[in-house]
Amino acid sequence: MAGSRLLNLKVTVLGSGTSHGVPMIGCDCATCRSADPRDTRSRPSILIEVVGTPPAAAGSAIATGVRSILVDTSTDLRTQALRHDLRRVDAILFTHSHADHIFGLDDVRRFNVVQHGAIPFFADERTLADLRRTFSYIFTPPAAIGGGIPQLVPFRIGGPFSLGGVEVTPVPVLHGARPILGFRLDRFAYLTDCSAIPAASWPLLEGVELLIVDALRHRTHPTHFNVEEALAVVARLRPRQAYFTHICHDLPHAETCAALPAGVELAYDGLILSV
Repeated sequence: MAGSRLLNLKVTVLGSGTSHGVPMIGCDCATCRSADPRDTRSRPSILIEVVGTPPAAAGSAIATGVRSILVDTSTDLRTQALRHDLRRVDAILFTHSHADHIFGLDDVRRFNVVQHGAIPFFADERTLADLRRTFSYIFTPPAAIGGGIPQLVPFRIGGPFSLGGVEVTPVPVLHGARPILGFRLDRFAYLTDCSAIPAASWPLLEGVELLIVDALRHRTHPTHFNVEEALAVVARLRPRQAYFTHICHDLPHAETCAALPAGVELAYDGLILSV
């Protein structure tokens, strides 16, 4: 990770909720009716902004101008962008192709207009295939389409790569039976939608100081860590600070945080972190 040591990273949690979001449609539970803004959770996504001057990016897939990296295009991307005054996206990383992580992809076309150019995105083989099928009008467009389409340049993730001098390490994790990706950038790691970390991935996370990891609820779930399992990950990695994401309405923010150990909190929409 030495290539990124001259940099600081600013991480904004755009969305910290589940595929349903919180409040959930038709639910009158205390969390869904809460007045605490931290209990309002849109679909999961983060923005990573690079602060500082990257080292020379020899062999970089993308030129050194990368400053704003979006992880997943959640269903709520437009609302998140407006709420957090997001005006630029230089690259997109996809963890996987479930609806709550990709269905905001069409909103990327507004960034194309503002930036006057296409945006590169990075995904594993299965996610690339799913995106091409789900958004066929983008990748195999018809002769004429009203309103325009996103301009995107796909790259297949086959291992660590550089975004303008910033090293990105894909971290394979399991989302139930499905292999998906988390990401590590320098001393920060983001592991959403995971229920297990394979043995080969633990060394990729050594030395992480800031961790955002899936913790759906207290009860077990077949495709997500629960709070107890997420705490076990934190205990093994021993980051300076850990935040839980992909949180359902079973976990009220204030009450849950009060019961968590020091150095561990629930993430919330709008949370800003520095690495």
